[in-house]
Amino acid sequence: MLATLGACGALGGEDTSKASGGDGAVEKAKIKVAVLPVVDLAPLRLAQEGGYFKAEGLEVEAVDAPSGQQSMTKMIGGEVDIAFSTYMPFFVAKSKGAADIRLVADAVSASPKSNAVVTVPNSSVKTINDLAGKKIAITDKNTASHLLTVSVMKDHGVDTSKVQWVPMALPNIAAALSSGQVDAGYLPEPFLTQASKVVGATPVVDIATGATQDFPLAGFGALGSFVDKNPKTLAAFQRALTKAVRDSADRSKIEPLIVKYAKVDAETASLLTLPTFGSTLDPRRLQRVPDLLLQTGVLTAKLDAAPMLAPQAG
Repeated sequence: MLATLGACGALGGEDTSKASGGDGAVEKAKIKVAVLPVVDLAPLRLAQEGGYFKAEGLEVEAVDAPSGQQSMTKMIGGEVDIAFSTYMPFFVAKSKGAADIRLVADAVSASPKSNAVVTVPNSSVKTINDLAGKKIAITDKNTASHLLTVSVMKDHGVDTSKVQWVPMALPNIAAALSSGQVDAGYLPEPFLTQASKVVGATPVVDIATGATQDFPLAGFGALGSFVDKNPKTLAAFQRALTKAVRDSADRSKIEPLIVKYAKVDAETASLLTLPTFGSTLDPRRLQRVPDLLLQTGVLTAKLDAAPMLAPQAG
């Protein structure tokens, strides 16, 4: 139904090795970043198309992934240097000792009406209380789509123990709702607005409410080995992204990128609710993620977020 936001590869430009940030040559002039089909990556696309990465001596190639879990898997396997994901898979992998995960840049926090559990008119789900025991589409287990839905359901006293979680790619969820394959689904923008227009999807509950209001949703991670070997490359990536996040406050710069990469029409791009973009990581704010993982039983011991943060460019 939708082409993915992350379907494009590198956007070209000269392969230069000098960063304009004053730190001299970057260690790695071309890096690969695993991406997902979400609006959250609009600043990254702006940094690509606007030449922000190029100005820092970087060429960034986007590699498509269907979920945060698989984005991180590509990074651990060496297919990409940096992975974009909701924060949950990063913390779960760290807790299990699967990899030395470092968080390198923030991306988005939940803003009202930008992420929701939705249903369609022919579904038996009408309110959040109806979600108990139903089939709910998510991108993957232990990602934000899964655990934030669990958190919000628990906030409303709804039993989550018998829910059938159905992992699927975001572009397929609207059709699965329409055909009755699932009873409800978690959708971020632009899929939220698109599903409303195409299949009449309506929100059952806004994810950015209660315990998950302003929740840190997603960011960029890398392996500790990459962070340690490429401090100037990482700083250049962070500086370009910070500038792009700042310029993303101007919707006129973001909407054309959403139209181009998400393949939505201009009207949909103008209607959708943007998440809260960010770039600099705050350990106190990020601590909410492993704390939620502990509360939902995904983690069995407390995990401190602060040691996982890579150095942040000034």
